[in-house]
Amino acid sequence: MAVYNTDFFLIKRAIDSVLNQTFQNFELIVIDDGSNNSTESQLLHYAQEHEDRIVYIRHKNCGQSKSINRGLLNSSGDFITILDADDEYQPNHLMACLEEMSITDLIASTPQTVVDSEEDYFVPDKYDPSQLIHVDDCILFATLFGKREVFVAFPFQDAYAADAHFYETASLTYRVKKVDLRTYIYYRNIPTSICSVKKKEHSPSLN
Repeated sequence: MAVYNTDFFLIKRAIDSVLNQTFQNFELIVIDDGSNNSTESQLLHYAQEHEDRIVYIRHKNCGQSKSINRGLLNSSGDFITILDADDEYQPNHLMACLEEMSITDLIASTPQTVVDSEEDYFVPDKYDPSQLIHVDDCILFATLFGKREVFVAFPFQDAYAADAHFYETASLTYRVKKVDLRTYIYYRNIPTSICSVKKKEHSPSLN
């Protein structure tokens, strides 16, 4: 999980959703991407309270993709997944994803999306950010779950839609599958999220 200036109550919600999983054989690596607000001290303190389950890493700000890549290098699990700091898992998320691994190497799942309005379901298209597509038709960073070798083979690029590029590149070599689990809770009603900011940049009517 990469964190940058996210409100701590959201970070805690995300972490707690991992700690409360029905599947408990995991390590949670939290990468603080150079936060410069109160997040750092609160997050470090919470990580220390759960140091048997959480690995805390901090570096200067370099972006989500590079932060996740660093987390991958420091991981040791057979399977890898990602969690955005302002989202959360349903309690059965990890188990539901693991059950898909007998028939594939990498999955991307459709999320349970929380919105304030119908337009929140639509995000900028990776090919043409001025056009919008439904979130269910996207590949989302945090719904990716797969074998470690897949993630190691294709580091995330530092660009918009790095998640989709990763999935498409992996599909040329590995078995990939889009599944409808709805066990990842994706909050599209947070105005400071990457998708929200990108959408506002390319939608003059929203400015």
